[in-house]
Amino acid sequence: MRLDKWLKVSRIIKRRTVANEAAGAGRVSINGKVAKPSSEVKEGDVIDILLGGKHFLCRVEKTPEVVRKEEADSLYTILQ
Repeated sequence: MRLDKWLKVSRIIKRRTVANEAAGAGRVSINGKVAKPSSEVKEGDVIDILLGGKHFLCRVEKTPEVVRKEEADSLYTILQ
């Protein structure tokens, strides 16, 4: 699944365009490497996000195409 879509589906970032802009500006990395919005996200990847002056580190648990709002927090585990 694309990085920008996964960030939106997991509800870490509310809009896909914002996720696309954040990744395009180099503020998102996967497994320590700066990621593009089209980068593939797989289970077990560690995603590091710097957004709004806050640092967010999480591990990808699932990558489904569609998720209900209540289940969105099961897609990742917060590491820091």
